[in-house]
Amino acid sequence: MKFVHIADIHFDSPFINLSDRENLGDMKRLEQRKVFKKVIEYIKENPIDFLFIAGDLYEQQYIRKSTIEYINGLFKEIPNTKIYISPGNHDPYIKNSYYNQFQWNDNVHIFSSKIEKITLENANIYGYGFDDFYCTNCGIENLEIQDQTKTNILVIHSTIDGANLEEKQYNSIPKRILEEKGFDYVATGHIHKLDYHTYENQNIVYPGSLISLGFDELGEHGMIVGEIGENKKLTTEFIPLSENNFEEIEFDVTECISKDELIEKINELEIPENSLVKIILIGKRNFEIDKYEIYKFITNEKIIKIRDHTKIQYDLKNIANSYTLKGLFAKEILKEKEIAKDEELEIIEKAVEIAFEALE
Repeated sequence: MKFVHIADIHFDSPFINLSDRENLGDMKRLEQRKVFKKVIEYIKENPIDFLFIAGDLYEQQYIRKSTIEYINGLFKEIPNTKIYISPGNHDPYIKNSYYNQFQWNDNVHIFSSKIEKITLENANIYGYGFDDFYCTNCGIENLEIQDQTKTNILVIHSTIDGANLEEKQYNSIPKRILEEKGFDYVATGHIHKLDYHTYENQNIVYPGSLISLGFDELGEHGMIVGEIGENKKLTTEFIPLSENNFEEIEFDVTECISKDELIEKINELEIPENSLVKIILIGKRNFEIDKYEIYKFITNEKIIKIRDHTKIQYDLKNIANSYTLKGLFAKEILKEKEIAKDEELEIIEKAVEIAFEALE
């Protein structure tokens, strides 16, 4: 049997504060559609028995009916592929959800908040869906697989080995319990980072988010294609699909002596193909930086965000020679820096910046 495993598409996400450029949210929503269609086209061109969607297919708060109709229309194009959806914390199976209110195509099955087993000729498909925006216990510890001669698969939105209080609110499941249950494959979602082939014979897999949703999700994104063959041998492959990947580039402004020079050098940066970039300004600045003013003159449309992490360039020794309040403060700071530990220097520099700005 062959399958495709995806998760965390987040259709109709608002992409708030993603970019300093206008309309990037619209661009990313169009990319969601385009990449999801790539998944369907792959299935149409290959003999895929199952499509597993492990939660957060859409954003309950923002999803439009037209988007649901678009998704379901694509499902109709793969009538011979069985589709199993495990609702997550962003698209829970609640009273007014489209999982509950919409007439989905015949090949679509949506799991609810009671662990369910779908019995097929050569496989049993188990699944569980959130029925709220939080889940602290799905009851997986009570599940017993009855027929180990069949292929047994679990589709679930979860945090594996969630340790802190926040993680435990999103269906935290100990990896040990899943391993003890004896599933041949666990198609899970919620963690947006790809996790497969990180250890030998791995069958508990996160495909990551289908497209990169922000600068906390750097690198490639896509889908898992898997096959369970004779003697339940599992093979998996990650196929990248995302149109644009987020990247961060640090730029040291220390040698720049003017705003014009800074803008010129940023515009000359070589940006990787198919990348959307956040420029992080670092180093010692010799002039005041207004990132919004600078952004107006950036010509490369792949640069969508600028962050200023620079510090003011102060000549403390020169300032300490003056008979001013700044001078007295600079003398004291120089004394402190001589005895300060490395980890304290950053705090001292920040204190200098705050104090000098106040003394202007």
